[in-house]
Parts: sequence; C-alpha cells; structure tokens
Amino acid sequence: MRVRACLAAVIVLLASLVTPANAELFNPRQDWLRASTAGLFLHWGMFTAPRHTDCAAWEHDVTAGGWTPDYWIDEATKLGASYVVLTTFHSRLGYARPWPSKIPGSCSTQRDFLGELIAAGKAKGVRVMLYMTDDPQWHNETGHESLDSAAYSAYQGHPVDLTTRPGFGEFSYDLFDEVMDRYSDLAGFWIDNDNEYWEQHGLYEHIREKRPSWLLSNNNEDTPIMDTVSNEQKTGMTPSYDYPQAIYTPMPRLTEADYKLPTNGDWWYSGGDQAVDVRLSTGRYITNAGSSIKSLMAETAMLNGKFPPQQEAFNNFMASWTQPIKESLRGTEGGGYLYGGLQPGFWNDGAHGVITVKPGARTQYVHVVTRPSTNLVRLRDNGYRVTKVSDVRTGKPMKFAQSGGYLSILDIKDWDTYDTVFEVDTAGQQYFYDKSTIKATASASAPGHPAANLVDGSYLNYWDAGGQQPVSVTLDLGRKRSTAYLAVHERESSPTAARESFGRAEDSARIKDYRVYASDDGKNWGTPVRTGALPSTRGVQFVDVGEVHARYLKLEVLNTWSGPQAKPFFHQLALDEIDVAYGYPDPRGEVPLEAESPRNGFEGQASPVWCEACSGTSAVTGLDRGAVTFRGVQASGPSRLQLDTTDPGSLEVSVNGAAPITVSAPAAIAVPLNAGANTIKVSGNVGLDRIAVAPLPPESYTPKTTLTVEPAGVQWVSPGQQSLKITASLRLDVDDPIDQVSLAPVVPAGWTLQGAPVTASHLALGQVLSGSWTVTAPAAQDVTIPVTASFTTLGRAKSVSKPVQVKQRPADRVFMREAEDSANDIGDAGVTSCSPCSGGQKVRNIGGSAGAAVTFPAVTVASAGQYALYLDFTVNGDRSYFVSVNGGAPVEVKVSGVGNSAPYTTSVPVTLNAGANTIRIGNDRAGAPDLDRISVG
Repeated sequence: MRVRACLAAVIVLLASLVTPANAELFNPRQDWLRASTAGLFLHWGMFTAPRHTDCAAWEHDVTAGGWTPDYWIDEATKLGASYVVLTTFHSRLGYARPWPSKIPGSCSTQRDFLGELIAAGKAKGVRVMLYMTDDPQWHNETGHESLDSAAYSAYQGHPVDLTTRPGFGEFSYDLFDEVMDRYSDLAGFWIDNDNEYWEQHGLYEHIREKRPSWLLSNNNEDTPIMDTVSNEQKTGMTPSYDYPQAIYTPMPRLTEADYKLPTNGDWWYSGGDQAVDVRLSTGRYITNAGSSIKSLMAETAMLNGKFPPQQEAFNNFMASWTQPIKESLRGTEGGGYLYGGLQPGFWNDGAHGVITVKPGARTQYVHVVTRPSTNLVRLRDNGYRVTKVSDVRTGKPMKFAQSGGYLSILDIKDWDTYDTVFEVDTAGQQYFYDKSTIKATASASAPGHPAANLVDGSYLNYWDAGGQQPVSVTLDLGRKRSTAYLAVHERESSPTAARESFGRAEDSARIKDYRVYASDDGKNWGTPVRTGALPSTRGVQFVDVGEVHARYLKLEVLNTWSGPQAKPFFHQLALDEIDVAYGYPDPRGEVPLEAESPRNGFEGQASPVWCEACSGTSAVTGLDRGAVTFRGVQASGPSRLQLDTTDPGSLEVSVNGAAPITVSAPAAIAVPLNAGANTIKVSGNVGLDRIAVAPLPPESYTPKTTLTVEPAGVQWVSPGQQSLKITASLRLDVDDPIDQVSLAPVVPAGWTLQGAPVTASHLALGQVLSGSWTVTAPAAQDVTIPVTASFTTLGRAKSVSKPVQVKQRPADRVFMREAEDSANDIGDAGVTSCSPCSGGQKVRNIGGSAGAAVTFPAVTVASAGQYALYLDFTVNGDRSYFVSVNGGAPVEVKVSGVGNSAPYTTSVPVTLNAGANTIRIGNDRAGAPDLDRISVG
C-alpha cells in the first residue's frame, strides 16, 4: 500500500517523539471521526484483477458487472464502519480517477463513481474520503505507462513531466482543487505521504481555506496540519492482534490503524478468495477501540465492486458479533489513559484485554480478548470503587471482589471466543490526593516541558526528561502524609517493544528500572522504600510503596526499555501525569485462595495481619515459626502455583504431604497437583498474601526475551586463521521469571572458544545477563555460530538463539562489510529485510537529510592507493549516492533500477590510506537507494 517514505518528515517526527506542537487536537470537523470506531479502506482501480490498461474498457466492464455504491456502504455498515476511504488514484492501481475529470494526465472515468458513492453514503450516514497518492514512481509498472505527460503539458501550456515528483505534484495539486470544486459532501482527503510540490505551494493550507470542514489524514507521518495520523499494517506484536503496541502517537491526537483484512495478498484484488483471520481481525478491532484508535480495515473489492466470499462472510459475522457489545464500542474511549479507566494489558493466568469507558469513566467495559486459563479475571482498579459487574452479552450479574488495588471478576462461565465483555459500574476514584496540593520538580527537564506538568491534571502538557538517565522526579505533598502507591501515566510516544517499521528502528521509551525514596525534609533520602521494574506496556502503571509516611517522594528512573539501535527513542522519557494515592478502594468480597481465609489451617505462630496493599487486605505472617495450609485446592492436574508475598524472601512449599521445596518469593512454580482436591502447605521467612493455581501453559510457551548479539550482519573474513569477538546480552521482557540461565556461543568443531558461559540462577522482569567471548577458526570458512541462551521456566528447559554468520571474502576483494553491520553508524536510516540481499537485510531510508547516512568506520586496507569501491544496492528509478572518504568532498554516484527488490552493483574509484579509513554514504538533499553492502577491490 505504502511504497515510499517522506524521509525528512519522518526524521523530524521521530526526533521529537511527541505530537507536533502546532497540531489542532480538537476541531469540530474532527468530531465525526472521534465518534467513529472504524472505517472501510477500498483499494479498487484500473489494475484490479483482471487488470485493464484501457480506461474506457475498465469503466465498461465495471458497469457491466453491476457495480453499485450501495453495496460498499452496506458492507461498511456491517463492519461498524462510519466512513469509507476510496483508493483508486493509487500508484499501483493505474492512477485512475473515478470521476469525469477535465484535467488530462491519467485514466478518468465518464461515470461518476465517486459522486455516486458520496451520495449513497450520505443517505445512510456513512462518510466518504478520497485517497490521494504523492508518488509517481510506479507509472510504468509492467511496461504500461499510466501517466500522460504530453496531455497534461498541453493542458497547462508548459512542459510537465508527470513521472517526476515535482511534475506529479503539480498534476495532483490540480486534482485536489477539482475535487474540492465538484464534491461539497466529501468528508476529506486521505493522503499517502507528502509531496514536496504540495508543501512548497501550500496545498494543505489551501484545502483548509477552501474546505475548512474537511478532514485531512496522512499515512505514517504526523504532519501538524493534518487531523489524523494513520499507521499502516503493523505486525510483530505479542499478542499479534494488539495493534496499539506499535503506535507511538499520544492521545488525544486522532490516530488510525490501517490494515488488511485478507490474511495474504495485496491491498487490492489480484485474484483468488483470500481467507480472513477472524481471531486477528476481531482482536485488532477491539484493542484499537481500547486505545481510541480507529480501525481502517482494507478489503479487496473485485472488478464489479463485490468482495470475495470469505470477506463477505467476515462482514456478515461482524454485523452479528458486534451487535450485543455495541454499547461498549460506540460513544466510548480507550480506558487506562487520559480518559480514565481500569488498567488494560496483560492480566492474570495468560489473560489479555483492553478497557473502554463512557465519558467520566463511571461506566467501563472490560474486554477479555485472550481468556485466562482459569475462571477469573484480575486487573488493577486504578482507584475506582466498583459497585456492579455484569456480562454485556448475556446481561447476567457477575460475582466480583475488590481489594488491594485489584478487581477480580469471579466464576466466569460464558466465555466468548473472541471478546468476553463485562460492564463495570463504579462510584468513581477513591483516595487520590488533590493534585493542586502537590508540587513536582525534576533533576532534568527538556525546555518547555517542566516537571510541574506532572501534576497539572492536563494530558496536553507533559514532562520530558530531556534525554537524561538516570533522572528523578520529586513530589512535595505539602506536609507529611501517607502514600500507598503511585499511578504513573507514561506518554504513549513510543511502541512497547523493539521493532522495525518501514526501515525505521523503534523501541519502547518507557520506564524500566526504578527506585522510590521517601523523605521528611527533601534532603535526606536514606534507602529506597521500593525498587523494581515496570513492564513495557501501554496504559497507566503502578508503583506500590506499602505504608509510607513522608512529605517528599522521589521516583528515580534508572533507565528505559529502549536500546541504542533505536536512536530517536534511546534515553528518551516523557510522562503525562503522576497520581499519588493514600489508600486503595474500599474492599469488597473475597478472592479464592487468600492466605488469611478462615478455611485455611494455621500452625504455630502463623496468623493473619492487616495489609492494606494485599489482595484481601490481610496477609499471613509468622511463617518462620509456623505454616498455613490451603485445603481443598482444586486442580485438573499438574499446575502453575503462584505465590504472592508482602516482600521478597523464601518459602517452603509442600504439596499433598510431599517433602517441601524451597523457592525464592514472590514466585511461580510448577507443582504436581492431582485432579480434584489438593492440600498445599507454606512456611518461610516472609508474609504470604495469596496463592493462585492455574493450568500449566502449553509446552511451547517461552517467556519473551530480547537476545542482542554483536557483531550483527554477515562477517566477511580473509583467508587464514581468524578470530572474532562476540558479545551478547539476554533481557527478560515479561514478569515471568526464568531460572538456571546460561549464555554462550556454540562454536563449530575445530574452533576454539575463549571465555566461559555466563550464568545466573534467576532473572526477573527487565534484568539482563551479558557476556563476551573470542572465537577462533583454524582457517577461514563459511559457518554459522549460534549464540544460545538456555534457561528453565516452570521446570521446563527452554532456549533462544541468534546466529553470527561468517563467510569467506571473495578473492578479488580486500574488504567487505554489510550495510546493516553493527560496526556501522546508520544514523537516521534503518535496517529492513531483503531476502535477495547478501545478508538477508539492507539499510533503507538513506538520504533526505545529513543524519540519514551510513558511515563505515575501520575500512581497512594494507597499503595506500586507489581502489574500486563497490556498492551493492536496490532502487526503483533514478537516484544518487554521495560518497565521502575520510571526510573528503562527496562524490556523486548515480544509479538506476526497477522494483527496489533486485540487488544491483556499481563502483566508484576511491583513494584510501593504509590501515583504517572511514567511508560515508548518503544524500543530504534527496532520497538515496537502499544499501546492501560495500566492498573494496
């Protein structure tokens, strides 16, 4: 769908990490989209299968096939879509215009398909937006010329080359004007990236002046004058349906997720009846709603406008499936953010879901998209006192319990396959201090974003740490007061995990390791009252501090989750708000398997004590001189036993009278429970809050980790004995501890390994294990060296691995290195997959600014002299590199190619010094080709 990036705009956006300061966040023209849940994205044009190259023939066949606008409007309504984006003037669909245009230059129909669609939509309350492309590069795809420069030049009275970006910009500018003149009921333009001509000639300002009520949306770029930023086809999240994990545009900016409903194939119909993944598609729909993101769903209309059978079937399914839960999706916002609400994300026993809220958040909806392995859902209540819970689909009241900051919905029996929805009625939030009584300061702040913004109650302002880490925020409560927990609202200006999007490295700029201190005078802080790590997840996060009585609190952020590979996110931190709570909502009901339950047996000195932060407002202490026995613990067989404690410590656990085992707590362990009733006895040196029993996860389950290995990229070596230094680190990314951890390379036979495996008995959330080794080969050879981390989880052996590839350099080359090699500095460019490239990757988004260049250090040759520098690249059209050696004047290297997927090679003479040299490849003024690797001969 998207075929190029406007590099300069992307770089500016990523550098700021925030919504552009001049963007209009609220305007009446946006109201209809804010009220929307979804839209229908229609890619349909002259190249829809069967492909046409004659405009009149295509129009004839469309009409003869029975095309009608009401069909699209009715199908959109089934999806709960309140708008349609018609995508016909598209670079891969022949640049066809579905209206009778007076401007020559590309296919234009005599029948007014666009006008008919607008009228049909207006009659049924569905708005229509028109897609416009910025990009002429596919004008001659497969040998057919889609753009008529001669005709447009004659129309304008001066030469215009439509195959160039400036010429295409001039042509399409006229089309914007024509559409604005013809269609007053159009809702706006959906624009696939910016064109330089448009920007230079004030197109967007012109649209604002001429059609002030129309919406403007831009794809993958947050342009201030646009109302909406759309985010295209994000993948690689866990769970895969949780689209918001990849979004980094903070609310209340209008955001959209545009993605394909067919599992495979193009954005447009190219033949066949592609399947729709119902689980993935419904999950995206719900999680987007839970983050106030609009789902723009792409379906592939055939020539006659009809959708293939499997897409029609999905639309019919959605019409019936969403009907019972419509109240939770219409007139709601995403919960756990600035609109209030319970905490979304990962819950107990494998559960995952989101929250939607009615205005004021007194009424909320818990959407359980992935059900837990048990019959209860437990999530943080964010200070809301819950008064009633009911199943939205069945209307049945639900049993629930609330204490210690958690809501537990109990005895759930009616699970929906894709989204079990509970209405949660509340009496509002309890026990938060009035922010007007709190002052906030910080050890560092970016200009214009002071710490005072953390307690101003506005999500339009935020605190930015200015790239400093560690960094701390101090909260002055005005006088000595009690604190139970902090509710930290991190700015949603980064994705939740390391990923690559259109060649841009992205990562999570959220808090990882932290410490909390308390002080009476703001000077003497003593030891931390709480240390830990926050998960890299969206929505409000909580730091429970126990019972602290002090005037001053200091939250020290030691680091964030982002790695250095994602430069725009590395060392960045921004927080919207911090709430200080002096208590938890009033307790109600009982959660199963509380330690203090009267159904348990207590031995020796073991007895319940008050514990406001505990799940039942009590814990059992004295376990070093006694024990608590849980009787009648139901299970279906071997299970996962979770032990929640008041502090870190150790426990001894005995199951059904067997010999006790010692565990570090809090913990989750595998236990051999019997089917039916069981007895679990616990003693130890720490207070016990509760236990929880759930089926063991599938054998395939492996806790999510990040394994980083250097060097990255194929290592090209010369003949003879070779040594290579390898470094690696393993980070645990989820709150599911792993044990018996070992990390080391596995070398081939005949190789030697210097350095022992690095080990750790235990890794918890955010903790890292790192090591360094030297591997030596008897002679240069092509091998793959896996760097493997092995560990256990719930007693099961697991491993993750990442390879270091070593290959012999060709005999006619004296140096060779991949562009994506970790030794290089790729600046603002990014690494992306490229199956035909030498290492399976390449660097893209080169050029357009001085920062978007690839610098190769340590390009080493034996003697000074002139060499040939070979560049392996991919490109579509005509572009240029500028090559600079050792800081010298850049030399232009012009290249051409087709498709941007087939690697080409060119060369340029360079003069190198003996030893190490530095080569910089970029283009400060315009986009450069993608770069696969360089070599010297």
